[in-house]
Amino acid sequence: MTHARVALFEAPDEKLTVVDVQVGPLAEDEIRIRVAGVGICHTDLTALRGGVPLPLPAVVGHEASGIVEEVGAEVTTLVPGDHVVVSFDSCRTCTQCTSGRPAYCELFAALNYFGTRLDGSTTMSRDGEPVHGNWFGQSSFGTHAVASVRNAVKVDESLPLQLLGPLGCSLQTGAGTVMRVLRAKPGQSIAVFGLGAVGLSALMAAKALGCTPIIAIDPNPERLNLATELGATHTLDPNAIDDIAWAVTDISANGVDFSVDAVGLESVVQQALAVLRSPGICATLGLQGLENDIVIDQGHLLLGRTLTGVIEGDVDPHQFIPQLVDLWKKGQFPFDKLIETYTLPEINEALAAAAAGSVIKPVIVFD
Repeated sequence: MTHARVALFEAPDEKLTVVDVQVGPLAEDEIRIRVAGVGICHTDLTALRGGVPLPLPAVVGHEASGIVEEVGAEVTTLVPGDHVVVSFDSCRTCTQCTSGRPAYCELFAALNYFGTRLDGSTTMSRDGEPVHGNWFGQSSFGTHAVASVRNAVKVDESLPLQLLGPLGCSLQTGAGTVMRVLRAKPGQSIAVFGLGAVGLSALMAAKALGCTPIIAIDPNPERLNLATELGATHTLDPNAIDDIAWAVTDISANGVDFSVDAVGLESVVQQALAVLRSPGICATLGLQGLENDIVIDQGHLLLGRTLTGVIEGDVDPHQFIPQLVDLWKKGQFPFDKLIETYTLPEINEALAAAAAGSVIKPVIVFD
């Protein structure tokens, strides 16, 4: 039995409480990591608002990086001391997983959202009572987390481990969408709506691929300035423009080849479709909740446009995270510019900063 210090989620819209829990024995395919850093993702905020039916009490957090401390009996590809980034969990055996699309694993919900292992057991307890973990196969808002070989990606020990966690979710979501779903090519145009970590990751990927123009759209002037620094050729404040579609068309001649919605609001999805040329593709990534009705103009689709939803960038983290690390080494994916660090006792402050949008990617770091 291992003790861990975690930020406990006990009721929606209430502050997290830092408490001690017990981490139980590992299953045969699991690993225990000592967390070095964990990013705060918009999906964590959605869960903390009650937008995901996670049983409570629970621990969330799903963008962890850390050092392997112990491995289960059947684990052969990782050993204690390995540095890892922990991403979403997937079974690795279903049709979607074996075809290279683990983000659409047939067991995705059970492995990532239910708060227990598949057999109903929990990885943590407090005073003999269950604490629900397994949030995205990790529950990493704490000093230790239990994951598996399926969702732990080994990384080089020379890398800045505390900062790598967001590669496991928000960064791969934005970048993977542009590189693996849209498959943008040099010279193709793109508009990105919403410049949080996901949107800015999409923008950086578009820059790395040679897209032009790259149009960044957000009402926050500081984020527009950062977007320019990261590769946007044009920036637009939607609050200062009467017609976004006209403004984008004016920049890109006939509309853009691709658009990325990293917000999820109906009005933004509608705008992201309207700015496309025919044919063109809009990828919607923003999560406003598991139920989020939107209305779109069928005429946009009849003109040859496509609207597609994307989970986790539709990538295999074991292949894609090393690619993002290589881009970072080359200076082509400077995700560290998005990060501001906090300690575990400051987690509620970090969550508030993420919710308010005053910090793009808060990361909780540990010694």
